[in-house]
Amino acid sequence: MGKRIYLTRERIIELETELDFLKTKERARIAEAIAEARSHGDLRENADYDAAKEAQGHLELRISNIQNMLANSQTIKSSDMPDDDKVYILSKVTLRNNKTKAETMYTLVSAEEADIEQNKLAVSSPIGKALMGKTTGDVVEVRVPAGKMQFEIVKVGR
Repeated sequence: MGKRIYLTRERIIELETELDFLKTKERARIAEAIAEARSHGDLRENADYDAAKEAQGHLELRISNIQNMLANSQTIKSSDMPDDDKVYILSKVTLRNNKTKAETMYTLVSAEEADIEQNKLAVSSPIGKALMGKTTGDVVEVRVPAGKMQFEIVKVGR
């Protein structure tokens, strides 16, 4: 068994839906592309065949990765976390950048759910690691590729 992966129920449903699509629709589409490319003759110099086989390899790798994630997943929900004001996975944390004074709200999630465009920050990221266990009013300093940044925790919620 692999490393335990913590996922929300919503993310598990997304992965199950993607897996079903990949195993049914995408496999069939790539099989058709391979058959079409084979019908063109000599496979040694057939770029369409090579591209279709490469796509098949990427597809099977994605399917395998999703299956492994699901097999090793454990569902988490915010109600499972302590009710204190400390930062944990699934906490909604409002941070103030001490340099720019800009405030941003992030939800701390597992690395498999992280999506910066949706303000979902991985607990394993440098900022996520710095926030774990902290409370409202704490200031954290984080080393990021651009240098050191300081954030004040404005609010912690569930």
